[in-house]
Amino acid sequence: MTFISDNAVGVAPEIMSALMEANRGPTMPYGADDWTRRIERKMAEIFEHEVRVFPVITGTAANALSLATLAPPYGSIYAHEEAHVMTDECGAPELFSGAKLRPLSGAHGKLAAETLDRALTRDTTDDVHQVIPAAISVTQATEAGAVYKPAELQAIAEVARRHKVRLHMDGARFANAMAFLNVPARQVTWEAGIDVLSFGATKGGCMAAEAVVIFDPALATHFGHRRMRGGHLVSKMRFVSAQLEAYIADGLWLKLARHANAMAQRLAQGITAASPHLPGAKLLHPVEANELFVQLPAATIAGLREAGFAFYDWPAEEGTAIRLVTAFNTDAALVEQFVKTVKDLAGRAT
Repeated sequence: MTFISDNAVGVAPEIMSALMEANRGPTMPYGADDWTRRIERKMAEIFEHEVRVFPVITGTAANALSLATLAPPYGSIYAHEEAHVMTDECGAPELFSGAKLRPLSGAHGKLAAETLDRALTRDTTDDVHQVIPAAISVTQATEAGAVYKPAELQAIAEVARRHKVRLHMDGARFANAMAFLNVPARQVTWEAGIDVLSFGATKGGCMAAEAVVIFDPALATHFGHRRMRGGHLVSKMRFVSAQLEAYIADGLWLKLARHANAMAQRLAQGITAASPHLPGAKLLHPVEANELFVQLPAATIAGLREAGFAFYDWPAEEGTAIRLVTAFNTDAALVEQFVKTVKDLAGRAT
């Protein structure tokens, strides 16, 4: 009964079927296959824009290669202090780019345009002893489960253009953000000033599939070489591209994300209803995607674990917090069981 992560669940049946179909007979390797050729055209339809698409296997590869494309070794990359590129990628963005990561704070995992403007103004220099601002990376949805609205991204992009830096989006949970926003994908990508998107699919239901989506063709000129040199050109690329093709076909990516989001909303409703009877209980961030961060009494957390539920503890300024993550296949009955257990534990507390 796990709410550990959307990485902990299996593969969507539609994706597995696509992999089985792709396994029929031989084809050309290294992306010279029909699946990889089709995925670029289909991504262009989703974003309503010319794109270059480079499939990779991991989100870390997508982020690190993207940022290496946007920032020179003497540059700096600005991201939220809790962003995945800052805390969970073992220095891969720095390794691939040679650039310096600069952490910034912000509520609910978001960067604010004003914060970025101050930092970029402060750090812009002609001094050859200092790195120069080169790129900004935003996470959609954020590590706190919040979602940037189009206007927020446009404000950040305005700052980026004014300071002549590029804008990257880590979209490991991009589908969950899009399911929440319910707007055309173009409104929160290239129209909002995003230069490069790390398009996540593994968390959404794929086995191992991500993609670097480049909206400015000039940036893609040597990306293929960068991917090869970094060791991320998959020889049997059809199995990565087939996953991506099935994932976005007929809006499957959004359908799966909507289910995950709905399960998170139900958890939030149940926890909120029980919170008056649990001292200090509260949601730490808005629930806008498929992650919840919940402050609960230690006894309640222990009781949930004794009941068989699995989740991560999470840092909180006060008390004890946990993170709950729902997935494309989270069972609604499991969610109701969790809610009932919280309610029962709240009853014992009173």
